[in-house]
Amino acid sequence: MEQQIQLNDHNKQEYPPMHTCEHIVNRTMMNLFGCGRSVSAHIERKKSKLDYALETAPTEEDVKRLEEAVNDVIAQGLDVTTEFITQKEAQGRFDLKRLPEDASETVRIVKVGDYDECLCLGTHVKNTSEVGTFKVISHDWNEEAKRWRMRFKLVAL
Repeated sequence: MEQQIQLNDHNKQEYPPMHTCEHIVNRTMMNLFGCGRSVSAHIERKKSKLDYALETAPTEEDVKRLEEAVNDVIAQGLDVTTEFITQKEAQGRFDLKRLPEDASETVRIVKVGDYDECLCLGTHVKNTSEVGTFKVISHDWNEEAKRWRMRFKLVAL
């Protein structure tokens, strides 16, 4: 008999290519800048924004490197898959601080090939080849907050 997985309800419907791209950008930011995943995100079909806690503002050269690295990952045609594990199994493997207090015991992991994995209830493409081209359209730095905000869009394939 198959066990029924119980997850919390998801309260929004993301645009799958943009949401998958967010995962790739987060991992790329971690790899390039040694920061954590975005501290806030607003993901929409036409354009999206992500905020990162950084020590210094990225240069224009850094932004170009980010674009190239993200697009390199997208071009690899990585499969996007899911896995279900318990919160106990997730401890030490994932940051559980963002889980709601009433989170289900079972959590969903979204994997972008071997490149990224994180807790997520959102909708995604099946393969990164469906994402399109990542383009940073603007960015700004808040020195007081040590926060970098990036706005981006996806250019259709």
